[in-house]
Amino acid sequence: MTSSLPWGNGKRNPVPRAGTAESTSVGTRPWRRLAAALPFSQSLRTRLVIAFLAVSALSALITAVLTFREAREAILQRTQTTAVHDLRTQIDSLAPALPFPPRPQDLQNFALQLDRAGGSRNWRTSAAYGNGPAVPERLPGNASVVTDALRSAVRDRNEPFYQRVERNGGPWLTIGMPVTFTGTGHKASGLDVYAEFSLADERGDIDSLVTAAQAGAVPALALAVVPALFAARRVLRPVRRLRQAAEKITGGALDTRLKVTGTDELADLTRTFNAMAAALEKDDARLRRLEANSRRFAADVSHELRTPLAAMSAVTEILDEDAGQLPSDTADAVRLISGETRKLTRLTEDLMEVSRFDAGAAALHLDEVDVADALRRTLRARGWQDRVTADLPEGVRARFDPRRIDVVVANLVGNALRHGGPPVRLAARAEGGRLLIDVSDHGPGIDPEVLPHVFDRFYKADAARVRSEGSGLGLAIAMENVRLHGGTLRAFNKPEGGAVFTVDLPLREEP
Repeated sequence: MTSSLPWGNGKRNPVPRAGTAESTSVGTRPWRRLAAALPFSQSLRTRLVIAFLAVSALSALITAVLTFREAREAILQRTQTTAVHDLRTQIDSLAPALPFPPRPQDLQNFALQLDRAGGSRNWRTSAAYGNGPAVPERLPGNASVVTDALRSAVRDRNEPFYQRVERNGGPWLTIGMPVTFTGTGHKASGLDVYAEFSLADERGDIDSLVTAAQAGAVPALALAVVPALFAARRVLRPVRRLRQAAEKITGGALDTRLKVTGTDELADLTRTFNAMAAALEKDDARLRRLEANSRRFAADVSHELRTPLAAMSAVTEILDEDAGQLPSDTADAVRLISGETRKLTRLTEDLMEVSRFDAGAAALHLDEVDVADALRRTLRARGWQDRVTADLPEGVRARFDPRRIDVVVANLVGNALRHGGPPVRLAARAEGGRLLIDVSDHGPGIDPEVLPHVFDRFYKADAARVRSEGSGLGLAIAMENVRLHGGTLRAFNKPEGGAVFTVDLPLREEP
């Protein structure tokens, strides 16, 4: 009688480990929101370093996991193979002396002899014959060594079978081995031997592997910072040059170009940047040339029209005086010519004024004036004192160019009278070292789509209050005059209706 054990034919029944938990998947969106909220996420350099370290850590983790699994399986497989070999050797040595069929006492003695032969492995064995119980039935302080599932597997397969199980918080290996008769084609004898021993030492070896891997991970990540910083520097250097070049172009240096090095994507980006800068420089030069030509054309035309218009205005004034003595059709024609001549004269004067602003030739002639008196003179000069409500402070003095401020206020008040609803109000106040002049009306206000363009030259929009019978340059000239004083001009609608234009000027008071 001997045992039969084909090498490499051991079967392992997977058993759930105690204390394990199902892994849960975590969505990516919360992590993205968290990353976006972190202050370092705004730095591309930091993000590149972190990404490099993350890839390094992930690679090291995958390598460590695969290595750990292989090492763990090798340790356990070696232990299982050695234990099965030792158990088979002891059974082959002791089984021939066992009376057959064995009695329970014989099985008890046989199991005790196998226990003593376990040596340093310190296994606990039991034996069962046929359908009888395993002897001994229970190990001290432990549950039954042999389960029904293990006995059924050994009996049905007639070959060694082993399981790794968790017991009392530790790993154990249970081996079931059938004993066969020799010389009879390995016929089953009906005797099965079961052994169980702790894998605590093997677990200690595996834990040592984990500890060593953890200890090596920290310096590995620390060393990975150096190539990460180097890689981030290599990647960000051309990006930094591109940013600096873009800032130069923003500042007006359209001749900025970058040296192209390499053949990667960043080199392609640099070539594209250079092509873009060249196109911008070319377009800018063309636009500047066209703008200079248009300004010169407007200035030349205005200058050439000024003399003949002066003569035409003088003639139309004389004709206006005699229009009452002319036939009605002739009188109407004279008045039409006279009105259109005045409009053309105003347009020519406005174009010349705009040309002076564009050429930087507009000059300020500052004078200390009483604000209330200056604004009242503007109203009286145009006969608006009865049509405009004035709320002007007394005793406020400022230094500005009276002629230019007169043009500003006249344009704003005239615009309100033509396109707004009565009453039109002119108000001024000194506030925080600034002079604020408001012109408001109670009309329909300014269309929100038109509001951003009210100070554009020649801007026209249907149903817009800025539509004028004049040159279309009045508000643009007003804006230029205010800017010349270092101030601002704003337009907005009141919640209750109507538009407001506010002139904000520095209040230069004399001591």
